[in-house]
Amino acid sequence: MTQPPQPQRARRPVATAAGLCIAAVLAAGLAGGTEAPRQILITVGEVIDTGAVLWVRAPEPGPIAFRYGPMDGPPTGRGRVEAASASDLTVKIRMSGLRPGGRHRYTVEQGALHVDGEFVTAPAPSTAAPVTFAWSGDLGSRTACRHVTDGYPIFRVLARRALDFFLFVGDTIYADQVCEGPDRVPGSAFVARTLREFRAKHRYNRADPAVQEFFRRASVYAIWDDHEVRNDFSGSVDRLMPTGRQAFIDYFPIQPPRSQPGRLYRKFQWGRLLEVFILDTRQYRSPNSELDGPGKTMLGPAQKRWLIEGVTASTATWKIIVTSVTLSVPTGRGARDSWSNANILGFPEEGGTGFAVERDAILRAFREAGVKNLVFLAADVHHAELLRHHPAPGWSFHEFIAGPLSASLGRPRPTDQGLSSRTLYGLGEIENFGEVAIDEASLTVRIVDVTGQVRFTHTIAPER
Repeated sequence: MTQPPQPQRARRPVATAAGLCIAAVLAAGLAGGTEAPRQILITVGEVIDTGAVLWVRAPEPGPIAFRYGPMDGPPTGRGRVEAASASDLTVKIRMSGLRPGGRHRYTVEQGALHVDGEFVTAPAPSTAAPVTFAWSGDLGSRTACRHVTDGYPIFRVLARRALDFFLFVGDTIYADQVCEGPDRVPGSAFVARTLREFRAKHRYNRADPAVQEFFRRASVYAIWDDHEVRNDFSGSVDRLMPTGRQAFIDYFPIQPPRSQPGRLYRKFQWGRLLEVFILDTRQYRSPNSELDGPGKTMLGPAQKRWLIEGVTASTATWKIIVTSVTLSVPTGRGARDSWSNANILGFPEEGGTGFAVERDAILRAFREAGVKNLVFLAADVHHAELLRHHPAPGWSFHEFIAGPLSASLGRPRPTDQGLSSRTLYGLGEIENFGEVAIDEASLTVRIVDVTGQVRFTHTIAPER
């Protein structure tokens, strides 16, 4: 996103002598693009009812041993894989034969190093099981990358929540920004332009102890936004897009179809109550500078068709669409970067450069199909906001925005009145995430800040 003018961040304590010593040690370890101390990094993702993908980054080339199984029983799967330099020592392990709706554990070993973790599988599609998950985005912008003593503290708050999974909604790194300073862990003081550098940006964020603590407790579904490549990029015309995309795929447990090795949009079901549709709003988009109209697209024709067909056919009670950029908050300098064509006062403009024509066509298809219990989740704008949109008589839906995890701080501003929006709550100038709890009776959303305080709670009953 193109970030608005920011208030001055609260000053961190001056680094102590011990902290500066830590920084020096880390600098020595990170100078070659590797994390210090030597460690095995893990992330679990792409969880379904009977399987999941375990992503591992080893500290050195060679064999990695793994085993996994139910928390209350012996391992049901085990094996060895090889970490190779060509893939930056990353491997992906497909865990299968898992019990639906159960908690599972795994162990990964290389030499004397080992890591243990756990995660929850989705319930069977016919089961109306409760689910609780969190979402947020925007991690490690200039001045807000890993702190020498605190790291990324919001992940410790996330680790204390009882979550089934986490939706990492874009800007998982800031490849296009330099972050350095005496109070920052060295390793992010460059702009990424090569695959090695993009991977190093991902590795820098993933190696944070608080991130790893949380990722050992919950699975992660991630999607990119602009800063995985560069600010406000349009993938259809950006020469760095394939490189940034490859690094993103390398560093998350995503396994695109063999016939579409670069595909990032996907969906998953969590029992009978929830189906989630994750959009790729970058790879296929027309140049931002184009005037909005029927020929301009953010999703591309195949993804747009997939989304409309999937949501209108879904039998889940709640349909949640993950979009890294917001429907209603205008962003971008010179040209719009989000879906909206509105100006800074929230009024839609003729001759805009947003993607509102495609947005409104998608919403119209949902309305005409009678889609109920529809929620969009977004990040990108560095503040939290819960909105109810009422774009047509007798039909409404919600948009929930959260973030940042650790980035420059924004604040709520006028939203697109073309959606007949009503803000239920807004929170700026502090790191935060959103949490959603669903059961048969309701959906409850909470905004939680970096101190662990629940700032707002809102409950919605499903339309039957």
